[in-house]
Amino acid sequence: MAKKADLLEEAKKLNLEVTESNTIAEIEAAIAGADKPAEKTTAKSGKRSAKGLEEAEAKAEKIEAQHHRTETEAEAAEKPKQHANPTRSRLERQGKKFRKAAEAVDKDKTYTLKEAIDLAQKTSPVKFDATVEMHLRLGVDPRHADQNIRDNLVLPAGTGKTVRVAVFAEADDAATAKKAGADLTDAEQLVKELEKGIMNFDTLIATPAQMPKLGKYARVLGPRGLMPNPKSGTVTTDVAKAVHDAKAGRVEYRVDSAGIVHLGFGKVSFTAKQLSENIDAVIASIKGNKPNGLKGNYFKALHITTSMGPSITVDVASL
Repeated sequence: MAKKADLLEEAKKLNLEVTESNTIAEIEAAIAGADKPAEKTTAKSGKRSAKGLEEAEAKAEKIEAQHHRTETEAEAAEKPKQHANPTRSRLERQGKKFRKAAEAVDKDKTYTLKEAIDLAQKTSPVKFDATVEMHLRLGVDPRHADQNIRDNLVLPAGTGKTVRVAVFAEADDAATAKKAGADLTDAEQLVKELEKGIMNFDTLIATPAQMPKLGKYARVLGPRGLMPNPKSGTVTTDVAKAVHDAKAGRVEYRVDSAGIVHLGFGKVSFTAKQLSENIDAVIASIKGNKPNGLKGNYFKALHITTSMGPSITVDVASL
């Protein structure tokens, strides 16, 4: 009976369903069956075959590895990137010629208009005849129609550019424009070139009667600023005067969405007097277009520069 008690105790540890009513032989057989590992049953083919089970295990391992890799990449993306080298300043990222030219400009100083023009001519880092530009920030809100500053004028000393002028007008006006110095006056040829997207001109002048014919080309001319406009003086009945003004150096300015006027007013090869005359004319025109009832300072900031040259801050109080 002691042996049977020991066997029942062992069977209990193995969670076997045997009782005292079972014989010693039955209890020993149950214990022996529990100790023997169960053999896996596999099919001859299919998913339950030995090969199929191996492939399933390999696939599971591959999926687990993919999930682990994805989690690792996500953790790496969340971490801030560490730059091997500290970020360089904007000046340090410029070319050698620009950095050398910038050394002549004191960034903490505001120059008079005359000083800024002289310095701009000296600090042009390029070999070609660069354009001298002005960037004037106005205290206006272009979203209001009365503060959307826009006008045109003829620069006293010209722009320094050779302007190609095309005129789209009737036969008599075309002949008049040709005598005035227009480069392209053949309406049929002009239409053919516009159909092909060819625009061999810098300014297009049209008479009011011919404007409807140019409507279909507005998407081509508009983005390039070549669409004739009465406000810019390029839609007129006096084509001779329009051609003369365009050749003489007519420029158009308009504030951008930030309230800034960007305009080239001459070349580095101009004399300081010519540049001064041009910018004085532009500033006078902008002053003349000051909106009525505008509060605060009209001129906020002015910078003079050349193509690819350093910026020079001008004292707006001196304007």
